[in-house]
Amino acid sequence: MNRKYFLSSFLVAGLPLPGWSAWCSDGDSDAPAPVLPRYLKPGDTIGITCPAGFITLPEIQPAMLQMIEWGFNIKVGDTVGKKDFTFGGTDEERAHDFQQMIDDPKVKAIMCARGGYGFVRIIDKLDFTKLVAHPKWIIGFSDITVLHCHLNRNYGIASIHSKMCNSFPDDWNKAEPIQIETILSIKQALTGQKMKYTVPVNPLNKPGRAEGTLIGGNLKLIETLAGTKSDLRTTNKILFVEDTGEYLYSIDRMFWNLKRTGKLEKLAGLIVGGFKIKPDDPGEEFGRTIQDIVLEKVKDYHYPVCFDFPVGHQRNNYALKCGVKHQLTVSNEDVILREI
Repeated sequence: MNRKYFLSSFLVAGLPLPGWSAWCSDGDSDAPAPVLPRYLKPGDTIGITCPAGFITLPEIQPAMLQMIEWGFNIKVGDTVGKKDFTFGGTDEERAHDFQQMIDDPKVKAIMCARGGYGFVRIIDKLDFTKLVAHPKWIIGFSDITVLHCHLNRNYGIASIHSKMCNSFPDDWNKAEPIQIETILSIKQALTGQKMKYTVPVNPLNKPGRAEGTLIGGNLKLIETLAGTKSDLRTTNKILFVEDTGEYLYSIDRMFWNLKRTGKLEKLAGLIVGGFKIKPDDPGEEFGRTIQDIVLEKVKDYHYPVCFDFPVGHQRNNYALKCGVKHQLTVSNEDVILREI
């Protein structure tokens, strides 16, 4: 089958290519040691909650049915079906529901039902004591970047950046192959398969090979978290970024933020995912592409950089394990990101 992107669960050994820079990651000396939650087995329970935007019970049923078919039990949180304007309940309701999911020993993983906006409003209300004692996989992307960054910065707990309940197809038999592959990647990540992605080359990629802990998510949120208790440490790590609904000048400003806060200087590698751009206003054209913006900021650095990686607000949004060591290989033939 000739697909633009494909998912593999086997691990391929490789050696650094001649003339390439090899980057290794031990992380920051004061960073928490990486913590890998237990992988799921049949009969385990996945909790579904709404820490950001609202969603109804009928809307999450396709996801529930699919995860039940995978062999898991489902616990539906109190915030599913609640609505406080754009939020899935009040701040207090969303924080309480998420706290219950963290503290419930029967819940082995937590899937955020959807993104939107709201996690930053409750992140400091949460007590992660029981999550530290008994780590569990937390799944989501977009606004859930707040949690991915917070867990990595403060506790070193790995998490899964992936599609959420609102992205599961209504009819699995009628779903497009790319929908099926991306949803199945969530199951593979949850059950402990080694993740490997191979993607086509963008001619503006910067070749190289890197090893390091994978971190990242929504670029706007990473920028917003700068200087907070959830701010990412990026030294010797592989950073991935994506975004949606932003003007090119705004994306340029975000990358300047990454550069000026030192987040780009000591990276092991950089992965640029999907970016849905707002059209420039007539007469206010920015005149630069995403590639121009990124390459300007990293021109003095020697780590690999790849564009068009299948992650972000798009159909080809595959599951990535944040906080887990990966190898990134960018060559003239392809780009490979694999868990090691």
